[in-house]
Amino acid sequence: MSVPSNVRRFEALLYASLMLDALSVAAQDRTPNTEMTEQMIMTATLLAGGMILLLVYFVWLAAHRRKNWPRWVLAAALVLSVISLGQIIGERGLELDSAIEIVSCALTAVGLYFSFTGDAQGWFNA
Repeated sequence: MSVPSNVRRFEALLYASLMLDALSVAAQDRTPNTEMTEQMIMTATLLAGGMILLLVYFVWLAAHRRKNWPRWVLAAALVLSVISLGQIIGERGLELDSAIEIVSCALTAVGLYFSFTGDAQGWFNA
């Protein structure tokens, strides 16, 4: 059975979004200060990398193993990312890493839209 075109679009857009997330983590300011020590910065960076790898696995599960629940986890992660991004922009304004995150969130939203519409319907099982 061939993969529906909307599922391929979903997968490609989500992988592109996660690549941008990795770029955003790389562009973050890692200068130690009184609030963030080097160890805290390293831990946050490693956690972000681990989360990106976990989300890559979820995209793969949804697209290739036809699992439905990872799509919902990805949708919940998008909602949390948008909330977090709004808070960050409110505190620090628009910076390079937050601008990259905006594009990443948009790609994720479009990719998830494709996963719930068109020929993707019926592809995913519980």
